[in-house]
Amino acid sequence: MDIRQLKYFLAIAEEGQITLAAKKLHMAQPPLSQQLKLLEDELGVKLVERGSRNIQLTDAGKILMNRARQILELSNSVVKEIEDFSKGLKGTLSIGTVSSSGETLLSGRISEFHKEHSGIKFEIYEGNTFTLIDLLNKGIIEVGIARTPFNALNFECKYADDEPMVAAIPKEYYWNPDKFTISINELENKPLIIYRRFEHLIYETCMEHGFEPEIFCKNDDARTALMWANAGFGIAIVPKSVFELAANRNLIYKEIESEKLRTQIAAIWVKDRYISPIALKFIESFGRV
Repeated sequence: MDIRQLKYFLAIAEEGQITLAAKKLHMAQPPLSQQLKLLEDELGVKLVERGSRNIQLTDAGKILMNRARQILELSNSVVKEIEDFSKGLKGTLSIGTVSSSGETLLSGRISEFHKEHSGIKFEIYEGNTFTLIDLLNKGIIEVGIARTPFNALNFECKYADDEPMVAAIPKEYYWNPDKFTISINELENKPLIIYRRFEHLIYETCMEHGFEPEIFCKNDDARTALMWANAGFGIAIVPKSVFELAANRNLIYKEIESEKLRTQIAAIWVKDRYISPIALKFIESFGRV
């Protein structure tokens, strides 16, 4: 089994027809069918069920499809890494970002980096922190832009300045309009909408102030929390810089008075692994250590 065979198989899996896959690969159908048979013979399993028009992946085929994508992504990353090395500070930087890093990342760091190194292009992978860590470990990205808290074991980290978390409050929940901040205790008995990664931190902080938070909705994206709050379902707790990333016309925000409810984004990369000159320059420009 080699890279070429994996590329052939992935085309078949994605197109659902050998004819369409052959067209995509700019090759004749019989050789492609033969390569599929050779791959099945080598692995000793059936990878597809052939129908009159379309093919269906077997369970083994589904496993191979997922792994083939990862292997081909890694192969492409290796090629880019060597090309970037030969080009110096020209080429492509592959980074992963969480959605809640957008405003902080784009408003300063990427803009300044681009001004200094205009020959560098970007390939962006988006996902939650756990997805980014997986992509880093597989070598698909060189640098991840994650948000604390996260497990930094096996990673080098460079942190940006921390920021407060805010309560994004719908108009129907307004109180103390003259205050720009809100205490933890003012959130007691209020329906809270939270990003799942902050659940333990928010719960622990509220319990320390003598009450159990009323969690109305948990989700996996701070932008979703804002959209639900904007629809009037409750109060979203999000990092301050995220407030402008989603619908908020029905909301005001107040900084939460708590040293524990603070967060920051960080550039992370795998310890003791080769880092391209491009990635090193990006890390240097990212923030304070």
